[in-house]
Amino acid sequence: MLAIVIPYYKIRFFEATLQSLALQTDKRFKVYIGNDASSECPCDLLEKFKRKIDFEYQHFENNIGSYSLTQQWERCLAMVAHEKWVMLLGDDDTIGANCVALFYQNIETIQKKNINILRYATQVIDRHNVALSAIYTHPEFEQSTAFLMRKFKGGTRSSLSEFVFNKKVLLELKFKNLPLAWYSDILAVLEVSNFGLIFTINEAVVCFRLSGENITSRTDNLLLKNEASFAFYYYLLDKKESFFDKDQIQVLQNKLEKTLLDNKKNLRFWSLLTQLYYKKNYVKKYFTFLGKAGVSIKNKIIT
Repeated sequence: MLAIVIPYYKIRFFEATLQSLALQTDKRFKVYIGNDASSECPCDLLEKFKRKIDFEYQHFENNIGSYSLTQQWERCLAMVAHEKWVMLLGDDDTIGANCVALFYQNIETIQKKNINILRYATQVIDRHNVALSAIYTHPEFEQSTAFLMRKFKGGTRSSLSEFVFNKKVLLELKFKNLPLAWYSDILAVLEVSNFGLIFTINEAVVCFRLSGENITSRTDNLLLKNEASFAFYYYLLDKKESFFDKDQIQVLQNKLEKTLLDNKKNLRFWSLLTQLYYKKNYVKKYFTFLGKAGVSIKNKIIT
């Protein structure tokens, strides 16, 4: 059975989320809602949907999402009972009415191929439910490393809401606690898939809401996003290099270097990159980067 886990904090778009669940054509799912000590109680709204959705609700007394979103995700996951597959759905996102039905129509294929991650097509919407993008579709079977490279090139987008995880594997690996959970979802996709295949259901759409209020929309958190990005690229090069080919490693190196150049005063970044490049024998790349960094810094001073 499928569990849909909602780490709840804001009520503004929550009714639309619940309505999308109530409209599912296949009712074989259970919803688990974990309230991160929000001041916006959803109880009246949940009362409205109690006969339409099978859900369990828990109000947590302490707010942890303000300093660790991944810990909030994990304590919500701990609410899940016997379900073997889990979707973590944002409290402002919505899913197409056929998402659950198509999950069950494809589950046999997924299990036969030992795939631990599936995803849906996605579309970005605004606070008024107006589409901001076309529908993003994907190859039916795609290596998670290829997905990452495609995302880097602007060929796709992603958020946590459109993925369904094998619960057992996800609980074993857990989410990496990166600042703002920025890249924590993508890293979970890579690791739960064991850097292998993702299965896509393109006939159903999950809508990600770009509301101006969520982490993706905001621009007052760029330094934390930079910290998380550096940690993400560094971790992949340091611990997971063997899963990437030569060209992909170079892409990750370039991403790591750009992240450092965006925050050149961070001496810890310089130290970590230097240690990593010598440890991995990226010595030639290191000196090439130093040359580029010097040019970049000079140009910055001139401008």
